[in-house]
Amino acid sequence: MTESRDHPLSAIRVRAAAGDPRRGWLTADSWTVPVALGRGGILANKREGDGGTPRGIFHPLQLWWRADRCSRPKTLLPTRSIRPQDAWCEDPSDRRYNQPIRLDREQAGDRLTREDHLYDFIVEINHNAAPRIAGRGSAVFLHLARSNFSPTAGCVSMTKTSMLRLLRRMSPQTKIVIG
Repeated sequence: MTESRDHPLSAIRVRAAAGDPRRGWLTADSWTVPVALGRGGILANKREGDGGTPRGIFHPLQLWWRADRCSRPKTLLPTRSIRPQDAWCEDPSDRRYNQPIRLDREQAGDRLTREDHLYDFIVEINHNAAPRIAGRGSAVFLHLARSNFSPTAGCVSMTKTSMLRLLRRMSPQTKIVIG
């Protein structure tokens, strides 16, 4: 007999917690876990640098993971290991805005190889992806949370245990409903 935990998730929902817009809850089927949200809460009109988590319906594009720290997790998503030169363009004036880029050691940018563990697993979502609009927000991911669940710059973050459980059932067709 096939159980629901064996099927890809059709949707996950993220909502703000009562009393604290920088914290929230992620629900997948009957499973609910705490998450940290952007310091600006969930915003319908996301702008670069506002700290808001964008309201909307998104889809996961791929999983980026630190192969030097963790084994490849089980997932239905396309995967890509993070290399030292991998970064994300957050400059609205750059033609590569809100896209992965490769940086030399001397170049500045939002590197995906962080000293902390927040980016050990990153689910890239299709926020501001097609079309990309300069200034409408970049680098909005699902990633790992700090131990105190402090706010993100606009992402949705969770514990490693929750991330690994979610990854097992997340596919490119899974809807991520925020707000």
